[in-house]
Amino acid sequence: MARIRSARHDEHLTLVEHLDELRTRIVISIAAFTLAFGLCFWQNQQILDLLDNPLPHDRHPITLGVTEPFMTTITVSAYTALLIALPIILYQAYAFVLPAFSPSERRVALPMLLLIPILFLGGVAFGYFLVLDPAVHFLLNFNDNQFNVQVRARDYYSFVTMTLLAMGIIFQIPMGIIAATRLGITSPRQLRRQRRYAYLAITVLAALLPSVDPVSMLIEMVPLIVLFELSIVLAGLFGQPGSRSAASAPSPEGSGQAAG
Repeated sequence: MARIRSARHDEHLTLVEHLDELRTRIVISIAAFTLAFGLCFWQNQQILDLLDNPLPHDRHPITLGVTEPFMTTITVSAYTALLIALPIILYQAYAFVLPAFSPSERRVALPMLLLIPILFLGGVAFGYFLVLDPAVHFLLNFNDNQFNVQVRARDYYSFVTMTLLAMGIIFQIPMGIIAATRLGITSPRQLRRQRRYAYLAITVLAALLPSVDPVSMLIEMVPLIVLFELSIVLAGLFGQPGSRSAASAPSPEGSGQAAG
């Protein structure tokens, strides 16, 4: 019988039981993606209209091949379905590895795992509402008097997808900093000391994003700075591995003196 619940930390399962549970969770993830894909393909016109919003009203994506409209619609529907099914897929992955964590480790891992999809969706929303529109406007109007600018559907939707994906990854900054802190690469104190260099890097990153004026650049900088400050707070809360336990554990010398 397929297992659909997470095993306890002290529960021992056979290899067959682990594989059975893994198979069940993979099937659930595929089913969630399939249902989301069916919904997105059914409503593909609304999704394409949503992605076309950053384009000027006098421009529409063009296709150059017989199969390109169909394949482009399939690709856009698949990316959107993956975004919709992502929370379920991540939950299935978390539920499978959950028994490997002790109760104390689980209290640390759970907030981090929950933040990953939240930050990713926040990055996608930020990219769509604040980055994509000025980026498309800037690129389409750059040296446009020298070119007959046409928007090819496949290239445009690929650009939109990569831009939103990049913003979702950038919004994983807190998770990367927390991982570096847990591995002992850095510490909250070092992050506070190097804050001015981080702000400089954020400024450069915001300048590299397509912006039409300094106001747009500042709008892009604000969430990145907030993410960095959030990273420092989370790193301070989680701390370095073993730091608290090492501080609370008695030293060998103290144990020897107590014994003597």
